[in-house]
Amino acid sequence: MPWTTLITADELAEHIDHCLVVDCRHDLGDPAAGRRLHDEAHIPGAIFLGMDHDLALPKGPGTGRHPMPSREQVRERLAAAGLSDGVQLVVHDSGNGMAGRLWWMAKWIGHDAVAVLDGGLAAWRKAGYPVTAEPTAARAPGTLTLRAPLAAIADAAQTGRAAADASGLVLDARPGERYRGDVEPIDPVAGHIPGALSRPWVQNVREDGRFKPAPVLRAEFDALLAGRDPQAVVNSCGSGVSACMNLLAMAHAGLTGSALYAGSWSEWITDPTRPVKLGAEP
Repeated sequence: MPWTTLITADELAEHIDHCLVVDCRHDLGDPAAGRRLHDEAHIPGAIFLGMDHDLALPKGPGTGRHPMPSREQVRERLAAAGLSDGVQLVVHDSGNGMAGRLWWMAKWIGHDAVAVLDGGLAAWRKAGYPVTAEPTAARAPGTLTLRAPLAAIADAAQTGRAAADASGLVLDARPGERYRGDVEPIDPVAGHIPGALSRPWVQNVREDGRFKPAPVLRAEFDALLAGRDPQAVVNSCGSGVSACMNLLAMAHAGLTGSALYAGSWSEWITDPTRPVKLGAEP
């Protein structure tokens, strides 16, 4: 059966010959770090896709820091990497919330057989499985069909309405200190979208980097939703990356249909007429 949210290191090791494994490690402060770490040690057979060059478009006027490619561009990139219909896609990072982006992008083009390696590369190593510096041979291009989206995307206007409407909800995946505007080390404006609630993505995982059990996540998100339909929820962050980890956690908990504000805070603040709030919500 396909894995559609998380896959364990043991499960991946058993089925790795039938998977396309993608390393998408990335460091916001050192964009070259992901490629460098991959070249030093990676799961045998894994390929590398970089955040800035493969999973996002160049930043432009009015966009966030990691603009989302079109669905067709995503399909083309994954097909070129060797993904075909029905093939299990497995993505991982170094435990810093990057892998959810590619998980979400695959869902967005209608590819359901995609999962994040639970615990990332650290879990793979802890389980005793090998890593290598041997370059992975290029795979033949895959046959990948653009299908109906399995993930929803929201723009700034939709996100603003969700934050302002009692029936909607915006969840902010950034650390609490950035949400409140206590610090802002990346973007030029501090704060959050008025009405958004804080749900730092790191609250989804345990100390070892693996996700909390689905029932625990379900209870935590149910408390935030307070009876709202998951389809009324928009997930945001700094640039549409770590918010995908909240979407992954919700899906793992059986709460599907929420949207991603792909531009997120870094796009929101490009328009000075959009409101900004400091501090916590009441």
